[in-house]
Amino acid sequence: MLIFGLMKEPLNITLVQSQLFWEDVDANLSHFETVISSIKGTDIILLPEMFNTAFCPKSNHLAESMDGKTISWMKEISKTKNCAIAGTLMIKEGENIFNRLVWISKNGIVYTYDKHHLFSLIKEEKYITKGKERLIVEVEGWIICPLICYDLRFPVFSRNDVDYDVLIYLANWPVKRIDAWDTLLKARSIENQCYTIGVNRVGEDGNKIPFNGHSKVFDAFGKELFSATENKEEVLQFEISLDDLKLKRRQMNFLQDRDNFSLL
Repeated sequence: MLIFGLMKEPLNITLVQSQLFWEDVDANLSHFETVISSIKGTDIILLPEMFNTAFCPKSNHLAESMDGKTISWMKEISKTKNCAIAGTLMIKEGENIFNRLVWISKNGIVYTYDKHHLFSLIKEEKYITKGKERLIVEVEGWIICPLICYDLRFPVFSRNDVDYDVLIYLANWPVKRIDAWDTLLKARSIENQCYTIGVNRVGEDGNKIPFNGHSKVFDAFGKELFSATENKEEVLQFEISLDDLKLKRRQMNFLQDRDNFSLL
């Protein structure tokens, strides 16, 4: 159960648009540690989908436990930088392997979300177990819904039925479909009247698939506020305003007219 306190105004968020080393946990953690070392004064650090291996669900032998190397590394970063950190990785629990979003809070509490929409174009469902429920976390009083990549295409699952303030997608979204990424991020921000943040990778993966980033931040009216440089590793640090979010919702409170229904 989350207990919401006073909201911080503004909230400082840092997203890392990075290359990823194919199936190389040590190389990725070392690289991110170097990149993150220069970040100061942020409340949240966001990393791409499967940031420790790149998106390689067939290689699920790389799955770790919840007390494994990568999560231990995330906890140390969170402690050192005095902030929350989130990224996804393959986690093994019993006979199941999940594409799990792990959120380490500033006070060391661990929250998780297992990817619900598995990418059937590459048969992710053959190697990864489907998650069931969304995660809602609280940071400095802000209510946040963090999701994973392919979830972006499913508006009902992303629907703002709990009055969250920020919607986040951590992704490996290829150049081939980047127009959809741009459009859907904007759409999710408009329909949910929230800040929407998309974090994507750059570079080429082990299957020679190119990625060009397009990590972006949209406000509650769908205006693009920030965008990382295309085809470039970049640390994008920015602030979002609660006062502005509340103003936009007062000006055009579409959420009050939403339908009440639930997923079966």
